[in-house]
Amino acid sequence: MSHWKEYKLGEIADINKKTIGKGYNFEIIEYVDTSSVTENAFDNPQVIPLAEAPSRAKRLVNEGDTIISTVRPIQKHYGYIKDAKPNTVVSTGFAVVSPKAIDPKFLFYFLTQEEITIYLNTLAESGTTTFPAFRPDELVNLTISAPESIADQTAIASILSSLDEKIELNNAINRNLEALAQALFKQWFVEFNFPVDDHGNFSPLSGEMSEGQRGYKDSGGEMVDSELGEIPKGWTISTFKEHLNVCRGLSYNGAGLTDKMNGVPMHNLNSVYEGGGYKFEGIKYYSGEFKERHILKPWDLIVTNTEQGHKFLLIGCPAFVPKYFGSQGIFSHHIYKVETKEDSYLNNQFVYYLMLHPSIREQIVGCTNGTTVNMLKISGLEVPMFKLPPQSLVTIFSEYVKSIWEKLEVSFEENHNLKKIRDTLLPKLISGELEVKDINTVSV
Repeated sequence: MSHWKEYKLGEIADINKKTIGKGYNFEIIEYVDTSSVTENAFDNPQVIPLAEAPSRAKRLVNEGDTIISTVRPIQKHYGYIKDAKPNTVVSTGFAVVSPKAIDPKFLFYFLTQEEITIYLNTLAESGTTTFPAFRPDELVNLTISAPESIADQTAIASILSSLDEKIELNNAINRNLEALAQALFKQWFVEFNFPVDDHGNFSPLSGEMSEGQRGYKDSGGEMVDSELGEIPKGWTISTFKEHLNVCRGLSYNGAGLTDKMNGVPMHNLNSVYEGGGYKFEGIKYYSGEFKERHILKPWDLIVTNTEQGHKFLLIGCPAFVPKYFGSQGIFSHHIYKVETKEDSYLNNQFVYYLMLHPSIREQIVGCTNGTTVNMLKISGLEVPMFKLPPQSLVTIFSEYVKSIWEKLEVSFEENHNLKKIRDTLLPKLISGELEVKDINTVSV
């Protein structure tokens, strides 16, 4: 490896180089807000008319830029820009770092090291703003150590990015699997095209139509009126209260929080993604007292009951507890555990996808209230009405979904192992402690 040299960030990169103004009169923009980016995981950008965009939609970004949230950087709202369109715009809540004399990905990995995150958070907490935030211009004098050779910088970055690319590939596979499950739910329980034989009898052999099978509604299956619209003959209208028990989580204070070695996993508000699904990065560990009713097991169903503000992006969203955290954990008071009653044939797989459906989300959101903090009472998970299918249909669907969840579990665990390897290698490679030629001898 070449000689290493120290630089000031302002010497090798521009900060907030481009802002929308004259000459950038886009009618439509692809907008990325701070809430939609966590540890280089991007939700889809909002495609919106510039005239309707929020006032903070001003920072233009290009391929190879690094974006870092200036507000509460400890939450790791940062990312590397790739496949950017000319009209991609990020919030002014980001500092946009545009490389000019350094490998772009090397710079990204340097800036997203844990020690840099902690340093930026220290700057943020020492500021005078309402929320902890650092000024983008404070990045200019940040000291960066890097090989003088761009080729050596690229070699280091390529090792780390190869791990991230595998993680992203797994994420893409997971999204496809999740989309398959949601598509099947829609086909069977919304469009009523569950498979039937030539006589109109329900006869699924698997999650997909087999040869000779047709969809119930498309094949002329009998529909009847209900208070929620047409439903297949034999279905009924039911409420969540008839099928679900809702349990409140553990109220705790910060004194009970500890590390992984000394506590049990505590699933909490940050364990659920906006829109639903489990968020591994949000796990906490707790060493205080708790009761049996606070215990969670793998594949238990949790639902958020709190949200800051009234965007309704998180509140009432479900997730299933992964096996990754072991056979037992607990859950905090900001989420509920939802269980099916003993006399109900519904199961967690069916209820999870039912809660994701817009008609149910609308009913749940309608039960929330609050001023600054929005809350969902237990009663809000009792009143929703839904179209109840026969037991045979629910059972076959859940078996199909279980096979998908098993595959997701394998992929989740592989991604966590890959992240562990990456996070072990990153500081050693970025500091020069470990050379690229020695990478095969690393023990992680």
